[in-house]
Amino acid sequence: MELVGSIPVIGPFISTVLPFLVALGIVVFVHEFGHYIVARWCGIRSEVFSIGFGPVLWARRDRRGTVWQVAALPLGGYVKFLGDADGSSRADPKSLERMTASERAESFPGASVWRRMATVLAGPVFNFLLTIVVFAGIVTWQGVPTERPTIGEIAPLPGVEQPLHAGDVVLEVDGQPVEGFEDIYARALDMADPAPMHFVVERDGQRVEIDAPYALPPLIANVTPLMPASKAGLKADDLVLEVDGTPIHSFNQFRDRVVASLDKTLALTVLRDGAEVQLTVVPSLQEIDDGEGGFEKRSMIGAGGASLYSPATVTPMPWEALWIGAERMVHVIGQSLHGMASILTGALGAENLQGPLGIAQISGEVASQGFLQFLGWVGVISTAIGFLNLFPIPVLDGGHFVAFLIEAARGRPPSPAVMQVAMSIGLGLILLLMVFATYNDIIRLVS
Repeated sequence: MELVGSIPVIGPFISTVLPFLVALGIVVFVHEFGHYIVARWCGIRSEVFSIGFGPVLWARRDRRGTVWQVAALPLGGYVKFLGDADGSSRADPKSLERMTASERAESFPGASVWRRMATVLAGPVFNFLLTIVVFAGIVTWQGVPTERPTIGEIAPLPGVEQPLHAGDVVLEVDGQPVEGFEDIYARALDMADPAPMHFVVERDGQRVEIDAPYALPPLIANVTPLMPASKAGLKADDLVLEVDGTPIHSFNQFRDRVVASLDKTLALTVLRDGAEVQLTVVPSLQEIDDGEGGFEKRSMIGAGGASLYSPATVTPMPWEALWIGAERMVHVIGQSLHGMASILTGALGAENLQGPLGIAQISGEVASQGFLQFLGWVGVISTAIGFLNLFPIPVLDGGHFVAFLIEAARGRPPSPAVMQVAMSIGLGLILLLMVFATYNDIIRLVS
């Protein structure tokens, strides 16, 4: 991706748009396939399965009579069922009148309300299943920490001899017992100044005491897309040596300098692949969770710290990985709900909404960070699309589901006039949201 991105004009466009289209294409396909396959199981015939809208670029009809197609505008997709007027699942009365009884039984409007409810819910459910599988795959690849706090990988530091070995089981740090790796990090954070830490480890069945380097050096673990660190060229595995000529010895010191700078330019000296690199970064004020249900503004650059010591890992059993994947998905949904509620109440600025341009930029940057990072981003987008589609807004799956619930309760569907008004309002709300989010994207690009 870096080679593609280096091509003038075309490179940056492709390296941004292509990852976005790939991520969105996967998520949209899975969403629409959920509608398609559950409808098929329910005896409902699908006429068109489309990825994208507008002019058709490619199409093929399968043996069941369904046309599979790719259209020119890739921002979504749809499945048109027998009896639908279009991809929004509005019934086509004239088409239904011309159908035989057997054809009507295979149409979407002619299906029982319970089969229609299952069909519209299938899209979001398949998105959630994709998310769980994606996160579970990442967990399986990376592994989970061993039950005992065992040293795994040790990040190299220039000019520092490392006395700890991979496989050492940590028993104590600075006189305090260690039950999990988080205890090692807690001991490091408790230190007023970064200094060697006294470890007691079990090595080859023997108890060994060792003075080892500080666990939380100014080592960069990750860089958030679209944030100042990313724009400045800071990368994962960079070691920050100096800020404005002042030596830095811990990630906490680095963070404190960023927070204290407000929006003033900082000159960084970082060690990358054995060579010193000079960077300049301008922190920006960001609204972050204050831990008490609100938000506070803080000067940030969007860089996370890495530990010098990583825990040894084991491959989880499939059901364990799926459970962890589900927990991560629920966490993403919880963060989304909290963010949306905060925007609605005014606690968080609406300018934080990302539109398609912003999501495309993030997709490109995440793809440049590696395959696993991009795969995780696909999981986040899948969760977002599944969650968004559950909103009880007409034209979304959640809106259709509510209409079918009303039909099940009343014994008849809402009147066509009411549904037309509701769908018009719902479509208007979606379009307004898209326009506003795109406006945010443009403002961010300009600024």
